[in-house]
Amino acid sequence: MNLRFVEAFYWVASLKSVTRAAEKLFLTQSAMSSRISALEEELGVLLLDRRDKHFKLTVAGTRFLTYAKRMLELQRQLKAEMGSGGPLEVSMRVGAIESVLHSWLIPWVEQLRKDNPLLELELTVEPTPVLLDQIRRGTLDAVFAALPASADGIRSQALAPMEMVFVGNAKLHRKRKYTLQDFADTDILTFQRGSQPHVYLLDTLRSAQVEPRCVHTISSISAMVQLVQGGFGVATLPRLAVQRMLAFPDLRALACDTALRPLPIHVSYREDPSSPAMEAVVRSALGFIDAQQPPVKAGKAKTSA
Repeated sequence: MNLRFVEAFYWVASLKSVTRAAEKLFLTQSAMSSRISALEEELGVLLLDRRDKHFKLTVAGTRFLTYAKRMLELQRQLKAEMGSGGPLEVSMRVGAIESVLHSWLIPWVEQLRKDNPLLELELTVEPTPVLLDQIRRGTLDAVFAALPASADGIRSQALAPMEMVFVGNAKLHRKRKYTLQDFADTDILTFQRGSQPHVYLLDTLRSAQVEPRCVHTISSISAMVQLVQGGFGVATLPRLAVQRMLAFPDLRALACDTALRPLPIHVSYREDPSSPAMEAVVRSALGFIDAQQPPVKAGKAKTSA
């Protein structure tokens, strides 16, 4: 049995689309259909129900999907056992939100490429809702977003959340510490409407019973930074992103009597029983992020009298 045909069927069944499976495996739709037909002919059963416009596996197709996954996993184990254990040779489609892009994504990709010189990445930067839709549709293999994706064949894991801070122009904002009301009296810039930072900011203001003069929603960190650099209000941004923007020397994280809620980050990725690449990428990201976390300072424990 040709395992390439088995792999084709697995991705058609997992992505619930011949077209999306063809894109995943870099095949034409006709080539993908030919592989499925050849597999059906060899097995002597129909795997896909072609009578309905909506995707549907036959009873035999549902049963064979379990065996297909086992066969691909066995192939993977055999390669790991008998192979050289060399660098990954795979193309991978990764998506991320802007906060991740401007914080640690670029140095992580550089490290990932250094460790795996044969790894070819296709990078997409979009808001969380777009990324989650794309991984569910199978057009992305892994996404770093503010929410986890939930669908058959997708795994998600929470990463270290990002510390969010108010950011202003150092020439205009010179106070040692600000109150939430100070910021409410000026223009506040945050991420697009309905995003986690936008919702968290409004919740923080509401909880403190502070009415903001104006909250601007902007989808681009670069745009927010340039506005703040020009003296237009204050922005809510990940601290790590601000630290990396050396081209804007006037940016300053502003201390506030009310802390902003951290931005949660999740990695969601599609299971691939035929390749260890996805798990390797996730392990690499987890290790890189852990290394970026500031060390915990040891201190003396307080004792009660």
